[in-house]
Amino acid sequence: MLADNTCYLELQNILPGRVRSGELMKKHTSWLIGGPADIFAEPASREEMQLTVSYAHERSIPLIIIGAGTNILVSDKGFRGIIIKVGSGLDRISVNDNLITAGAGAKLSRLAAAARDAGLGGFEFLAGIPGTVGGAVVMNAGANGFSVGTLAIEILLLNPDGYFIKKTKDEMKFGYRSSILQDEQTVVMEAVFSCYRRDKEAVREAMAAYIKKRKDTQPLQYPSAGSIFKNPPGDSAGRLIEAAGLKGERVGGAQISMLHANFIVNLGGATACDVLMLIDRARKKVLECFGLELKPEIKVIGCF
Repeated sequence: MLADNTCYLELQNILPGRVRSGELMKKHTSWLIGGPADIFAEPASREEMQLTVSYAHERSIPLIIIGAGTNILVSDKGFRGIIIKVGSGLDRISVNDNLITAGAGAKLSRLAAAARDAGLGGFEFLAGIPGTVGGAVVMNAGANGFSVGTLAIEILLLNPDGYFIKKTKDEMKFGYRSSILQDEQTVVMEAVFSCYRRDKEAVREAMAAYIKKRKDTQPLQYPSAGSIFKNPPGDSAGRLIEAAGLKGERVGGAQISMLHANFIVNLGGATACDVLMLIDRARKKVLECFGLELKPEIKVIGCF
């Protein structure tokens, strides 16, 4: 079943004022790319999320959950179904001793700042990283040898039938940019992390160093989705793409960054097809030159 006007009206009763029809997804992605979603919903509580997910599941309507839209490429044609954005109302952060509980919609920058202000170490590497807790847990986001899954101890999830369940760190099966959630139709609602005591000034200095490094090595002046490919064991996707001669390669308004070859930037007016062509070109060229199959970090949404 596709999301139609009847679905739109029924969801308006569940989420009054927080449901839109034909919402352009370029407003909600870090690439500033993406066509219209049939229905775009923004639940403001666990109960609203529960009702919306159950509604879609019971009617077999295609459903996608997004956070800050930092690791997704949405088709220029949009998405035939319901897109739920996890944000305000599901973004609370609380600190209890060395434990931090964060809602799925909480920005990673806020999580890092909350840890810093509480004199807790562990999340310094998140400084300057866009995205939300929910997406970071699903992807086990990380940088500089650290990852979110290392600190997670318990995850609250919502399954498609509308039931809340909890998974331990071991049950999540965190790996390099991966977790069990990538193969399950469940929604991250909240995560509990265990940090450690560290001097606030030391945390502040470490965060400042990470932010400086990102400014020096990443094309932050242009819209992007961060790293396109996972790093192969013992190597760097950016190095391989550059060595294959693709640094600066351009299709339409999209370009493989001149600063970091594992970034594809929107120079202005880039389409999802432009980006996808560059992704495919980089993957094929690296395979041809080095015999390595690069695996994408980003999720492609919609029909191409």
